[in-house]
Amino acid sequence: MSELRKRGAAGEAERDHSDREPVEDKYAEADADSAFEGDVVDAPPPTDGTPQLLNNALSGMSSRWKNWWIRGIFSLTMITSFFFLIYLGPAMLILLVSAIQVKCFHEIISIGHRFYKSYELPWFRSLSWYFLLCVNYFFYGETLADYFATFIQREEFLQFLIRYHRFISFALYVIGFCMFVLSLVKKHYRLQFYMFGWTHVTLLITVTQSHLIIQNLFEGIIWFLVPVSIVICNDIMAYLFGFFFGRTPLIKLSPKKTWEGFIGGFFLTIIFGFMFSYILAQFHFFVCPVEYNGETNNFSATCKPSELFRLHDYTVPPFLHSLLGWTTVRLYPFQIHSIALSTFGSLIGPFGGFFASGFKRAFKIKDFADTIPGHGGIMDRFDCQYLMATFVHVYIASFIRGPNPSKVLQQLLTLQPEQQLNIYKVLKTHLMEKGVL
Repeated sequence: MSELRKRGAAGEAERDHSDREPVEDKYAEADADSAFEGDVVDAPPPTDGTPQLLNNALSGMSSRWKNWWIRGIFSLTMITSFFFLIYLGPAMLILLVSAIQVKCFHEIISIGHRFYKSYELPWFRSLSWYFLLCVNYFFYGETLADYFATFIQREEFLQFLIRYHRFISFALYVIGFCMFVLSLVKKHYRLQFYMFGWTHVTLLITVTQSHLIIQNLFEGIIWFLVPVSIVICNDIMAYLFGFFFGRTPLIKLSPKKTWEGFIGGFFLTIIFGFMFSYILAQFHFFVCPVEYNGETNNFSATCKPSELFRLHDYTVPPFLHSLLGWTTVRLYPFQIHSIALSTFGSLIGPFGGFFASGFKRAFKIKDFADTIPGHGGIMDRFDCQYLMATFVHVYIASFIRGPNPSKVLQQLLTLQPEQQLNIYKVLKTHLMEKGVL
């Protein structure tokens, strides 16, 4: 009996030890987030829904080069589609951002559902989508009302929704909150509260960031297009440098990331952002704020470009005189700001990808989904974009402008006549004290 107890204790200790084994080695060969750059070793063969025709066409290649071609083909496809949507105008870009938000939310929520499906949590998925609708209604309601003010003024029902927007949003959320409480099941309380937090963190990551992206877009398409393109460029350049020259691992969380790719991507992204900004700054379509035209029932981007998008002469630093042979250069001020955007997108933006890698490793998955062959899910491609969107929004508010005059005016037009009259009197008194009137 004592011998059996000893063997049982030894087996118990062995099981405890195996439970504590790290999962790092299991995923060292195939990083969860391989979209950033190449690794020193060959990549595993793609198992992410690549069309069979393409697999057959590339069957003679090594897994490393096969993966490289698949990623390249679908990268060009996505970039081409993206520029086609830009051509279609701001409305299509807003729809694109909204669709990406919904898909990213679906991918993250689905991971939780698959991971805990044995518990059969009641209402989990339904409540998750309900909260997504509530949060979108809250964030987009007031923001879009500012840009569609002329249209809203013609519709009495819409005026009612805007006037009581926050109360309606709160009421909708409370309904979802009560439904969650009613769904609590004995023995699963802790897990249900965990998933409740999971849903809310996912909403924070997806909805708020996409909301900021759309706000950036209304400042001018250039504030949307340049940051997005910077992250895409850094992704591609870091991948190419890492694929061909990568030798030094960058971070243990993502073994496929190398210092060579990180540094090479940084310098080429700075150059790309600077040149791309110069091209876009010449067109009113990209630099003018996006406004809704009530007469044509469409978005328009026509204006007199601000100083930010007018050529200025800048003195070249003395230590560059002999190297360049120039004393002055003509640049758009926005090009200088693009250096700050590119620096953030290259040095800090990749940490969004590292964060996603840690998340995927925690749940032992390679990708968020298999939506895009060679790339994974939509979230795998946009993990860095969300962090970039927040930076751009903060950057605009801190260094570019204060309150938007046209937006303030639209908000004033939604007030009651008595409120508008009081504001007029206060403003008139203020201007008279300043000596303007």
